[in-house]
Amino acid sequence: MTLENQIQAYLGIPDAHLKTIENLFVSTSLPKGKYYTTTGSYHANLSFIKDGFIRVFETKGDREITQWIASPGEFITDLGTLVFDAPARRNFQAITDCELYTISRENYRRIGSLIPQWPELEKRFISTCFMILEDRVFNFISMTSEERYEQLFTFKRELFNQVPLQYIASMLGMTPETLSRIRKKSIS
Repeated sequence: MTLENQIQAYLGIPDAHLKTIENLFVSTSLPKGKYYTTTGSYHANLSFIKDGFIRVFETKGDREITQWIASPGEFITDLGTLVFDAPARRNFQAITDCELYTISRENYRRIGSLIPQWPELEKRFISTCFMILEDRVFNFISMTSEERYEQLFTFKRELFNQVPLQYIASMLGMTPETLSRIRKKSIS
């Protein structure tokens, strides 16, 4: 999916303003292993992933807990930093080489002066992000391990060939051994 399509899907922006927003994004690269942002930083860009995978995670003691693995066609940001100038709560690290379209916090904030309807459009954008998060939380607490695996495999199959399985297991709230058992059972 293109940047233009995703902006349209998230914002429902009139075509007359679509190019205005799209032109605020610049093409950037994030090499494998590099961080997009780290816990405690104030890096507040918003990026659309054109290619590659970025893991969102926290460190608890000696464990890393993966919250999400962002894929091509998705936006990434630490929303608290972008909107409220709060320090980032999680680490964002490239699992593969990534190609991004990125808008800086400054340009993001300029949108309001360029597009009069921006407050309503931004509310729609943040609401869409919130609804996605609500669905993920509900599915996590209401589905079995097997159901979470099947749903992820159905909707983000590409992860299983591109991303280390321990990250996928962590994101699904299970051990790598449990994930291996479920995958084996699913293949049989």
